[in-house]
Amino acid sequence: MDDAVRTDGGGGGDWGRRALLGTSLGLAAGLATGAPAWAGGGPGRPCRRLPRGGIGMHLYTMRAALAQDFLGTLERLAAIGYATVGVSGRHGHTADAVRRMLDGVRLKAVLEHVAYDVLRGPGLGQALADLHTLGAAWPVVPSLPGALHSPAGFREAAREFNRIGRAARDAGLGRLLFHNHGSDHVVVDGVNLYDVLVTETDPDLVGFELDVYWAVKGGAKPGSYFVRHPGRFPALHVKDMAADGDFADVGSGTLDFAAMFDHARRGGVRQWLVEHDNPTDPFATARNSYRYLAGLRY
Repeated sequence: MDDAVRTDGGGGGDWGRRALLGTSLGLAAGLATGAPAWAGGGPGRPCRRLPRGGIGMHLYTMRAALAQDFLGTLERLAAIGYATVGVSGRHGHTADAVRRMLDGVRLKAVLEHVAYDVLRGPGLGQALADLHTLGAAWPVVPSLPGALHSPAGFREAAREFNRIGRAARDAGLGRLLFHNHGSDHVVVDGVNLYDVLVTETDPDLVGFELDVYWAVKGGAKPGSYFVRHPGRFPALHVKDMAADGDFADVGSGTLDFAAMFDHARRGGVRQWLVEHDNPTDPFATARNSYRYLAGLRY
């Protein structure tokens, strides 16, 4: 099944009904498809906005708060307005326990980060079963071992990605996704490492959770990937860059998200997951970033 549609991981009916509460019929159509909604601007004016059901939080941002009060943190994210989360560490909770907490506050897990060595080893079956339990669609490789950072190493990873992606599909999940860092965009012996993964993986089995901060940090242009490789990027890590190159709350830094997202639909983006690697106050970051994305017109 096409994972660009099946982001419900098997439990989407109840989530879809919750997402539609309090919305107009026009916005409901946008949420149901995950496509950008139309705000109706006049000629020459920005008229697109992000679907509210597509604005999520990658929970790595909230790791300190989650370690203290997992359920309370989820409650506060839901109250801010977030609809979805990317799971990155369960802080001692089982997948079933996390699912119950998410359901209780009406949040939807869309993906989970799982270590590469787990997915390529005997832990693959349990990892995929846990995705089903969470109600998420996409297993995500968060990074590759440093020893693989060469053209040959990335080609080996591409072969493994295809195998894992096939297993995910056979298990009734969406494609395997890869989350990038700046070092993944370097050129080694004339070869761009990230491009190896994009061009040598099967588009039906493997997609990408593009971290736009790390892409820019590594010298890449996220919008160009959306154009050159349509449909390959169902999820983004939306992370801003401060003037000094550090992390910033979304909307407070230097990245031009309006221009970047202009091609997001072509790239297949369905989820915009906020992330900040080192927030001083994670809840302030969550509020500031949500407010910016919910109000963005482009």
